Formats: sequence, C-alpha cells, structure tokens
Amino acid sequence: MTFTEWSEVCPLADLLVRSATRYPDRNALVMPNFALTYAELRDASVEIARGIIGMGLRPRSHVGILANNSREMVTALFGAALANCVAVPLNARHKSRELGYIIENADLALILTTAADTRFVDFREVLSTALPTLGASPHGEPLSLAEAPQLRGIVVLEGDAPAGFLSRTAFAQAAQSVPASAVDMARRATRLRDTALIIYTSGTTANPKGCLLSHEAVTRGPVERASSRFRASDHDVTWGGGPLFHIGSFAPFIGTIGTGGTYVTDVFFDAGRALDLMEREQVTVAWPWFPAILQPLLDHPAFDAKRLATLRKVLLIAPPALVDRAQRTFPDAEFMQACGMTETAGIFALCAPDETPEQRTISQGKPVPGIEVKIIALDSGEEAAPDAVGEILVRGYCVMDGYHRSPEKTAEALDGEGWLHTGDLYARGADGQLTFHGRAKDMLKVGGENVAAIEVEAYICSHPAVKLAEVVGRPDPRLDEVPVAFVELRPGHTATEQELIDFCQGRIASYKVPRAVFFMNDGEWPMSATKVDKRALRTRL
Repeated sequence: MTFTEWSEVCPLADLLVRSATRYPDRNALVMPNFALTYAELRDASVEIARGIIGMGLRPRSHVGILANNSREMVTALFGAALANCVAVPLNARHKSRELGYIIENADLALILTTAADTRFVDFREVLSTALPTLGASPHGEPLSLAEAPQLRGIVVLEGDAPAGFLSRTAFAQAAQSVPASAVDMARRATRLRDTALIIYTSGTTANPKGCLLSHEAVTRGPVERASSRFRASDHDVTWGGGPLFHIGSFAPFIGTIGTGGTYVTDVFFDAGRALDLMEREQVTVAWPWFPAILQPLLDHPAFDAKRLATLRKVLLIAPPALVDRAQRTFPDAEFMQACGMTETAGIFALCAPDETPEQRTISQGKPVPGIEVKIIALDSGEEAAPDAVGEILVRGYCVMDGYHRSPEKTAEALDGEGWLHTGDLYARGADGQLTFHGRAKDMLKVGGENVAAIEVEAYICSHPAVKLAEVVGRPDPRLDEVPVAFVELRPGHTATEQELIDFCQGRIASYKVPRAVFFMNDGEWPMSATKVDKRALRTRL
C-alpha cells in the first residue's frame, strides 16, 4: 500500500500567518459591503493582540467575543489566538440572563464587542443589563465586578463606549507599549493541545456548558477536509450562511483560512441577499447546513440555479426530500451530509466520495479519517448490532477535552477510554453508513441551534403563576422543530398563553421561546414511573 495523505497541524493563529505569507493580496473575508485581504486581516489581528497583551492579559487568559459576523468578529478571534489566549465566541442571540451566566462561568478576563451595527441588537445594552454594576465602574480603571470577578475590561472595537466600557482609542493606547515581536513570541509559545476555544452549547442542564476545544481539534479536520474532500478549485470561494460563533460556520471558516481560500458571509441570513452575494463572488463551495437556510434559498422568487453555476460542493444536513431536491437542482455539484456537534469541533462523519445520490439523501456518511465511532445499545451498553439504533460514541483528535468548570458533566460525557457519549441516536448499516435517529437527550434542535428543554422550563417556571412546565419539540418544516410548552398553573393564579410567551420574549434567545403553550391540570400529566412522559406529550401536538 502507498500512503499519499498526511496531516499538517498547526495552532489557530499560524493558519492566518501562513496564508497571509502565501497569499497577502487575496481576499480572506468578503461581506456585502467590504472585503479583507489576508495581509489586512493579519495586520488588524496583530493590533488586537497587541491591545490584549497591553491590557495585562497573560497567556491562555479567556477573551470573550460578542459580535455578529463582521470585521470586528474575525480580527478579535485571531487577535486572541495571536496573543496565545483562549477565544470564547459568545452567541449574539443570547439575552442578558444567559450572557451573565457565561461571562462568569467562562472566567472571562476581557470582552471584545462592537456597536458598528445596532439595527438588530445593541450589545452594549445587553452587557450592561447582564452586569448590573458595570455602569458604576470608575472610568479608566480595570473592572472589579462582583458578578464577574475575573473580568478586567470590555472593549468596544467600533462605536461609542458608554460608562464601564473601554473605547477603541484607549485600547489602541494600551497596544502602543507592546511591540509586534511580543505578539510573535506569544504566538510561537502556543501548543497544539492548549485550549483554543471555549464554545458554549446547550445541554440537558439548566445552563449552557463550555466545550474546551484544543488547537488541534479546531484546525486539523477543517483544514484537511478543505484541502482535499471539499476542494473544488485551486482557489475556493466558500459561502457560509450561519453565524461564526456557531461551530457549524466557524469550522468551514477556519478550513477556508487554513487553505488560503475566500470566505463569503453576511451579518445575517437573508435568502435574497445571500443569492446576490454568492452569484457576485462566484462561490464554489457552500455550507447551507440546515433546512432553515437551504429551503429559503431554493424557494426564493429570484432563485435560478444558473446564478450559481460555479457551485461544486455543498455541505448540508436535511430531510431526504430536501436533499433530493437540491441534488436535482444542482446536478454538477456534489452534496454531502455529515454528523457533527460542538463537542467534536464540528464534523466527525461525512459522506464518502463513492456514495450514490440515493445514499446521500438518507445517510450521514462514515467516520472521517482518524476518528472512531461506535454505537451502543441503550439497555446494555454493549456494542449494537448492524442496523440497530443506539447511542453513538466518538473518539479521536476532534473530541473536546471536557466542559469548563464542570467535572461532573465532563465525567458523564467522557469515559475512561476517551469515548464521548453524545446522547444522539444512530444506526450503522453493514456497509458502515451512519443514519441519524434523533436525540436521546432531552434536547431540541431549532434551526441548527441546540436548545435544552430544561433551560426553557426553568425560565417559564420563574413566572409567579407557573407551577410546572414541560417543553417538547414540535415538528417544523423550516426549523426542523420548535419548542412548545405544557404548563400547569399554581392554584389561585391565572395566565394566558400569550402572557407566558411574552414573558419569555426578549429575556431568552428568540429561538428558545415557546411557539405555543398548552395548559394542564393537576392529575392530567402523562407519567412514566417517576416523571412526566414527554413522548406522550408529543403525541398531543
């Protein structure tokens, strides 16, 4: 046998340095109203790194990044990496309650945010609400907040800085004392198994959990696949429709940067804008990922497959009928389904090159090179027979190192042999094909976002009229599923469906807000041996 493939793994910041050296004038990032070349992205990121070091942050300090897809988002990300710090991308859809928990739990020393575009949300207002004592902080001094003891500053990279925040000018002044050579020294001290990112994901707990992802985990697979399996041309132009704080978009972005490609995206997803941008930039690779993005593209009045004639590779997870429709619409493009999650830094299984179009409509492929999976029976824990449904376990370089500050949850997820217990149900056929069969965990997947039912339940139960709440997923043609709530009120209290929905609006992320509320009386709940039978609740929808 002749070996023809090998790994070239490097830390996150080195990917940018390498591509900026090879392709300084090539566009690294393109959005509707601007583009950044590799040299521009490198130089701007170095300035961010100088500011981080100038503010006194030590190597491997935790830097939060609260921004939508933007110049500030990507330069903050690589700036943290260049400074040998841990980047913590914060979900821009989170409300102050969720952010307040993550800021403290993640031990953030610094937050980088922006007010360049406040059409949808003003992050300054959200952070001020999340951190109640922020506005009273002395001007020009490091923060000292009871609610976030590790936090020393919040920098507004673009826009005005209100009380408690640091302006871009002040941040730049801090950078003046740090030579570029200090950044280079910090970058070169980064180790592959150091933590590169902490990405928070909802689980079967009331609060999100921070996945500790190493430099190897976040760079090795995305770059290998971008340079081989996803390669469509010498210079690929890759479109991603999702937010970069989500692993489903972050991973292809890193793969693009690592291979010197061009990544095309937008501040938000709008099907018409996306089609215009993809056509203008002559996209060769696309990551629509979920039906919530793919279906609006195909259904848009201005859609015409000829506008995307350069498209050759498409990554998605969708129902068979939608995959079949997409394949027939773009017969010259290869469509690939995949398995992935935040805890595995993205993809751990993928359609193989020799799979038929029919197989691609129903299967999520096979494990990628270097990654092991096994499926265990839910009752015995033993390895399941072919075609039997069980929990899928994953082991390999892409698996997280654990959950930040949660040894109990880490022990539940990672066993002594290094297997990640995903809580997802799969079957593996005799040919090795993996097929998804839902979630064993009490989780919902709303348009690609993980939603822990217990998190929504806990918030609804904070309403003074609510005695008990149970949240389940209702099938939805666009978002896969959406949350609905079954609620029992306290004796002597009243509340309407709309009142409870309004109670959630603006206080938890919009995708977590129940779309409907059904009221139950004491004694009406369908019960298993010890708890409410949610499968029985779903049959009532």
